[in-house]
Amino acid sequence: MSWFKRTKKGIQTPTEEKKDVPKGLWYKSPTGKIVDSDELEANFYVSPEDGYHVRIGSREYFEILFDDNKFKELDKNLSSKDPLKFEDNKKYTDRLKDAQDKTGLKDAVRTAVGKSMGEDLVIACMDFSFIGGSMGSVVGEKIARAADYSLKKKIPFMIISKSGGARMMEAAYSLMQLAKTSAKLAQLSEAGIPYISLCTDPTTGGTTASFAMLGDINISEPGALIGFAGPRVVRDTTGKELPDGFQTAEFVLDHGFLDFISHRKDLKRKINLYLDLILNRPLREKSAKTA
Repeated sequence: MSWFKRTKKGIQTPTEEKKDVPKGLWYKSPTGKIVDSDELEANFYVSPEDGYHVRIGSREYFEILFDDNKFKELDKNLSSKDPLKFEDNKKYTDRLKDAQDKTGLKDAVRTAVGKSMGEDLVIACMDFSFIGGSMGSVVGEKIARAADYSLKKKIPFMIISKSGGARMMEAAYSLMQLAKTSAKLAQLSEAGIPYISLCTDPTTGGTTASFAMLGDINISEPGALIGFAGPRVVRDTTGKELPDGFQTAEFVLDHGFLDFISHRKDLKRKINLYLDLILNRPLREKSAKTA
């Protein structure tokens, strides 16, 4: 019966023979729900039990929005310099290199053009994994160039915001991007080319103060944090307690700063429905599900 009863107490397997469970097989949402990673991906990176929208980046958004995940990336090799020779506890050049090595990205935004439900769409998508999605000169320049491409080709433009705000390591160079991107969006408006702004978790700081709130429609995913300053700063400045749900997408929608909130699985269909309506073209009935 030794196969049934343990003859020696304690774990007998040597450390070198122990096998670790591979990382990434499961995901635990903030509410404690556990979901298989493959199931999470199949459900548009949304926890099926509680509807929590997991933070994702440009790779996943392009996969969701572009048909068959086919697109042409624009200005893919553009990267930041260090004109201010900035250094805190690390040199800015070293911080950039570390972020590039860790994420495989050149900076905090990727821009691309491709088909979405059969029609052309230009998308600029921010990546929070790259220095908190901070908006530096490259972010502003790539968005401006993508807007120029959209203007030249007369293609609708979409920005997916996911940012902690302006990049302090570039100081005024970063703040200049607010005006530059806003001016480009004004040119699109004058030309009658639709611009869609999607706010995801989080959309804060200078991003919120510029292109994230300048869409012909401003939309969001459920539960996203949207604001300028953080709740603590707002509370200390106003001297008042903040209401429940302050700065969530639902709160922002109730106060008139968003047009609607969309579940991620409906995002492609709703964006293209809006474009068909605003451009006065036949409604497309194709499935919005990507390969």
